[in-house]
Amino acid sequence: MPHLAGLFGISRMSSLPPHRLDAAFAARKAEGRAAFVAYLCAGDPDLPRTLGIMKALEAAGADVIELGVPFSDPMADGIVNQMAAHRALEAGASLPGVLELVRDFRAGSELPIVLFTYLNPVYAYGFERFHHDAAAAGADGVLLLDLPPDESPHNPELHELPDLRHIRLIAPTTPAARLPELARAAEGFLYYVSREGVTGAQTTLAEGIEANVAAIREQTDLPIAVGFGISTPEQAAEVARAADGVVVGSAIVRQIAQHGAEADLPARIEAFVRPLVEATHAARR
Repeated sequence: MPHLAGLFGISRMSSLPPHRLDAAFAARKAEGRAAFVAYLCAGDPDLPRTLGIMKALEAAGADVIELGVPFSDPMADGIVNQMAAHRALEAGASLPGVLELVRDFRAGSELPIVLFTYLNPVYAYGFERFHHDAAAAGADGVLLLDLPPDESPHNPELHELPDLRHIRLIAPTTPAARLPELARAAEGFLYYVSREGVTGAQTTLAEGIEANVAAIREQTDLPIAVGFGISTPEQAAEVARAADGVVVGSAIVRQIAQHGAEADLPARIEAFVRPLVEATHAARR
């Protein structure tokens, strides 16, 4: 049975209390600026050092952290993020360990956290248990890469709970007829994947970002964040003029891969990310 809120065009967010993720995007919107979303893989190079990197991202000015849960078969990820997941698993990272990491970070920070994960680890952990435990640890949202929103009604064990905002992906190949359904099912923000294929930094931006974001805006009042391929301050600024959020992942993960053995890793990440954040925040929409 369709959700009544969806039938009447009312966002499910209206029944949920305001929280960190909503506030972060609202604050930037009030300034006429885009939010900066930083992705990293939890446990790369290991869980203790990931905590230091998360603190460095906050110090650099990131508005949201997208924390990847390492998985053995990350099909939507390019080689940079695949290798990050491999390093994390080799270092002993697990979903319970990631939730403990979130708890440790939350003890000293109110920066929003979105867990970026495939369904398999969540299903193995327990779908309902995951929602409760992740929220209790301090996570604000979840992006399940390989769980289409229309599958949930057919699988009672995958019933989504209001503990976390459920982020939805929209790609350049998403049929226009499907946009309203994805928009109705989304919470927190919509993540527009700006190019086909897997994750990875690119030398140029994909074409049509502004037009595609505008088309998505016709279906929702939620913030729209754009990711996949953004790696330079210039690219971040260009995307920020069209979108409500700029997501940078592989470029950050590559820095972690290059400097993971160095004692000043957090400082290096902060120095790399700060110009990306500043470019994002400087661009006016």
